[in-house]
Amino acid sequence: MSLSSTRSFLLVCLGNICRSPLAEAALRDAAARAGVAMTVDSAGTGAWHVGNPPDPRSQAVALAHGIDISGHRARQVVAADFRRFTDILALDRDNLAELRRRAPKDSTARIGLLMDAVPGRTGQAVVDPYYGGAAGFEVTWADVSAAAGAIVEGVAADRRSCTGRNS
Repeated sequence: MSLSSTRSFLLVCLGNICRSPLAEAALRDAAARAGVAMTVDSAGTGAWHVGNPPDPRSQAVALAHGIDISGHRARQVVAADFRRFTDILALDRDNLAELRRRAPKDSTARIGLLMDAVPGRTGQAVVDPYYGGAAGFEVTWADVSAAAGAIVEGVAADRRSCTGRNS
């Protein structure tokens, strides 16, 4: 990766109203706080919620952590995403399998699992809080925030190694 290239991340769950908007918010926030430039977006593999705002419980947990996601609108993954983003990260194994199935032959994106970024969490999913209560959304926030921090640290470390700096 050249120093001028910006990493770009698409975070994917099923409907793009619970987990992935929270992951997008956490990653944007972590990158901004660290001063690391990156493009971040989210989408769903399903189309049921396209155009809808995040689940009110997702909005509430994000707002409790100082981030307003009320303007987000759900969208579905499209073929162009596989060329537009450097990294497409699924929030669970089912969505990972679906992304791999949908990836066009000319895909340039690395496709993986979000929690693989967190030491000790390889292969783990961010549990879908949709059918539970508000407490599940806090657990989701903790997971996506841990992944966001690890991703930002990894990108920052890559950039330091490209420039030969240790700061």
